[in-house]
Formats: sequence, structure tokens, C-alpha cells
Amino acid sequence: MIDYWQLLVLGAIAGFTIFLGLPVAALQNLSHKKKGFLNAFALGILVFLIIDVFSHGWETASTAATDAAAGKGPVGIAVVDLAALFGGIAIGLLGLMIYESKFMTKSFPQILSLENLKEGDDHLHKLFHEANAYKLATMIAVGIGAHNFSEGLAIGQSYVAGEIGLAIILIIGFGAHNATEGFGIAGPLTGILQRPNAKFLAKVGLIGGGPTFVGTMLGSLWISDIAYILFLSMAGGALVYVSMLMYNSGRKHTTNNVMMIGIFVGLCAGFITDLIVTLGGA
Repeated sequence: MIDYWQLLVLGAIAGFTIFLGLPVAALQNLSHKKKGFLNAFALGILVFLIIDVFSHGWETASTAATDAAAGKGPVGIAVVDLAALFGGIAIGLLGLMIYESKFMTKSFPQILSLENLKEGDDHLHKLFHEANAYKLATMIAVGIGAHNFSEGLAIGQSYVAGEIGLAIILIIGFGAHNATEGFGIAGPLTGILQRPNAKFLAKVGLIGGGPTFVGTMLGSLWISDIAYILFLSMAGGALVYVSMLMYNSGRKHTTNNVMMIGIFVGLCAGFITDLIVTLGGA
């Protein structure tokens, strides 16, 4: 039996296992092929997360809609759940589009300084790639953070419902899963000109992993299917957006064969991790 404070500590640990995958970002002097593979591997993990979050969100929303159609549940709840699903997708997908256009391009004019222009096109290309890598890593962390918030809600709601065993299993399972999500954030940062500093990695780690703790805390206070669906769909929309960016960026730096192999391995890693969690009883 665990008390409330132990639950919060364990929820935080489950979220911050994301830091286990972040050191991959420090890898330097990688060939284009290896770097392309790591990016594609990270993309494969994101594709798995898209499948995972949409399946859970749709299952909850469609169940409410089916019950309402059969007269077993209120129509109002079904409508609100579906609105949360589609609204969350819009927030995640279109929200990141607006965020990128307004805030993520500010560093580009600085790159076009006289000193950098004198270094030549190859140097400029590397600088633009580095700026894009940081941008991608940040947006991936935002999408994963929304996903992890919903996981935290599941942990907290299991606890408040009296299902302590399930809450513990979810903490262990999500903790293992979040370690692979760290690779998803770190993927775009591998092999860039300047190794990412600890401050930036700490920031994206907090963005991606911190919401698990926040979700655990809030989920333990009240049970809300609407919040669960909303944040799952927000995560799905955001992950679709950043996955497209990652694919477009990756195709410029490696072959399609390397991309597909990396995506395949990343997908397998995601499904195998999820299977382990499921076999554990979550």
C-alpha cells in the first residue's frame, strides 16, 4: 500500500525516466548514415506513440458515442467526448503550426550574419540544420509532454479509484516507456555542430517528462474522461506535426532505405515496450 505522497514521487520518477534516453543527443562525429538511422529510429517511436494515443483516445470517445446511440448513456457526454477528441487534435496539430511560425524561426536571421555568410554555404547549411534540430527537439518534447500528461492522469485516476495495484503497474510501465521517448527527443540532436548543453536537455526533459507528475497529481484529485481524451488527442495532433517535420528533414540527409529501416526498428521498439507493459498487467 502506498500513500498519496509516495504516489506523487513515483509519478515523478515515471516521468523523468525520459532523461535516460536524452544522452543520445551528445553523440558526435556520426556519419550521415548513422545519424539518419537515429533520426528515423526516433521517428518510428513517434509513429508508435501516434498509434497509441489515438487508439486510447478514440476507444474512450467511441465507447461513449456507442452507449449513447444504444440508449445506455447520455448523448451530452458522447458529444462532449467527441468534441474533446477532435478539438484536441486541432489544438495539437494547428497549435504547433502557429507556434512554429511565430516563435521558432527567430534564430534564423541571426544565422545570416556577415561572419556566417563568409564561412560559405556548407557552414550555413550546417547552422540551419542545427537550428532546425533544436526546434524539432523542442516540439517533440511538447507533443510527448501532452501524451505523458494523459498517462499521469491514468495513474492518478487509478489511485483515487482505489486500484492501487493498477496504479503501481502503470507507474512501472510508463516509466519504462518514457525512457524510449527520450530517444525520440534526442534523435534530431545527434551529430549537430555543437553538442547540446545540459541546460537545453534539462529543459526538454522537463517539458516531456514533467507532465507525468502534474497529471498524476491532478488525476488523483478527480476523474475526468474529457481531460483524458483531450490531452491524448492533443498529443496525437502534435506528434503528427513533428513527425512530418522529422521525415522531411531526415529525407534531406539520408536515403529512403535507411529511413524506412530506422522507422521499422523504432516502431518495433515501441510495440515491444508496450507489450511488456501489457504483459505486466497494465
